[in-house]
Amino acid sequence: MSLVSKGFSHYTMAFCAIFVPQFLLQAAERSEPGLRNQPLVLLDGPAPTFRVIAVSATARLLGVTPGLTKAAAAEFPGVQIRLRSKEQEAAAHAALLDAAWSVSPRVENTALDILVVDLAGLTALFGCHEEIARQIQVRCFELGLTVHAAVSENVETARILACAQPGPTIVPAGQEAFFLKSLPVGLLAPSVEFAEVLHHWGITACGALAALPVLSLSECAGQEGVRLHAVANGKGDRSLILSEPAHIFEETLELDDAVEELEPLSFLLGRLLDQLCARLAARALAVRVIRLQCELQPAFENAVDSSREILRIQQLPGVFHCSLTLPRPVQDAKLLLKLLRLRLQDKPPNAPVQKLSMRAEPDRPVAVQGGLFLPAAPDPDRLELTLARVASVVGETNVGAAEPLDSYRPDAFRMRKFWPPAVADVRHAGTLVFTESRQEQGISFRHFRPPLPAYVVFDGGWPVKAGWKKNTGKVVHASGPWRISGNWWEENSWQEDAWEVELQFTGETAPASGVYCLVFDALQKKWFVRGRYD
Repeated sequence: MSLVSKGFSHYTMAFCAIFVPQFLLQAAERSEPGLRNQPLVLLDGPAPTFRVIAVSATARLLGVTPGLTKAAAAEFPGVQIRLRSKEQEAAAHAALLDAAWSVSPRVENTALDILVVDLAGLTALFGCHEEIARQIQVRCFELGLTVHAAVSENVETARILACAQPGPTIVPAGQEAFFLKSLPVGLLAPSVEFAEVLHHWGITACGALAALPVLSLSECAGQEGVRLHAVANGKGDRSLILSEPAHIFEETLELDDAVEELEPLSFLLGRLLDQLCARLAARALAVRVIRLQCELQPAFENAVDSSREILRIQQLPGVFHCSLTLPRPVQDAKLLLKLLRLRLQDKPPNAPVQKLSMRAEPDRPVAVQGGLFLPAAPDPDRLELTLARVASVVGETNVGAAEPLDSYRPDAFRMRKFWPPAVADVRHAGTLVFTESRQEQGISFRHFRPPLPAYVVFDGGWPVKAGWKKNTGKVVHASGPWRISGNWWEENSWQEDAWEVELQFTGETAPASGVYCLVFDALQKKWFVRGRYD
């Protein structure tokens, strides 16, 4: 039953209850979307005495009922059998919370399959209450869950109606008892003892319970009877117990058969990334770090040898870890999948993968706005993919940004991961460069990489002539030597004498005259020209 919310005003309190029917089955189908159109049953209990605890509608048509053993359920043709996964249920519940928090920060985590959202102040953003309920259903569907939604001024009324019918059900003010009248009393969640009392009395609907005299009911059933009587009359109001928005985004997938090839593994990783990115997008967040954990298939210490009757001893499953840190937050699941594929191509797991767990660390997305009269620049998110492709060819340690080392060794540097500065840092750095260029007119040094082999002629302890590559220049001025050395205790020690000389060259093909840095390597007993001052 669905009515337009004519009885609500912008200042009237209203609550929307969200209920996930067949939550256990939907949690399994969310991890494996291919199961949604197939007969599915879930098993639970101690091994090996598993029992059927949940049956889909198509499996029920085939005759499968809860309580059957695994062997009995397997006899039905075409039935898909899965074990109950608490991790999948936790991920589905977290996705349900993300959908609710994408609408309002005031959310009550009522149960594993039920949430209640406070709709105060949301009509100005989303429209009427029916439109808000539809928006919630759409956002839950985008996260892989089909939900019921009901809106009422009374929290308990909204919860019961959400469990009873798909909706969106909108209850006008003052008509709560009318909407609850025909519903079964089991939706009120009575205790086992009180449910037996109602059964003996022949009360099966909420309207029959609401018609009982409250004083007589109190004498027979106590406070529980009074409370459920008020709920059946649409007057069992209460305050919400709000939950804090969580920032944990994790998805898990346990495989029936271990996966060894990268191609099928990439398909499963893409499914997890789609789920994580959808949840983050619902919360207006993006991915900063991806952490992947793979449980590997257990190996066997001894090979099979029937002649010697050697028993195979199974080892504990190994764990493979892989992390991906991005220079800027990303919401593109396809881009993240390509980066993970390149990372796994370089360092793959050393055994077939049995279980996947993926965690995303969120961050606020960064908006990029180009200039109106500037040409369109490449997508900055594609830079990380380009660097990853280059790293897969030349090695991860050979790609990045050069960072000088705190050392006296000439030209000492290391490669660090490329990390673009923030916008404020770029503006600040640009201001500093502009100020220095206006106030200080310094000189620069142009390195020759690698240093060029050279020869030097001395006269009286001072260089008078130097040259390289068939070019000889006269030393006009000389300064030095400066002896520097280091790492004498290691194999890569270095020791050299540096001179700064002004050379005058002649000839049309001669290099430009100027100030050069000449270095004598004391370990190699050779001269080199390191570079030129501009």
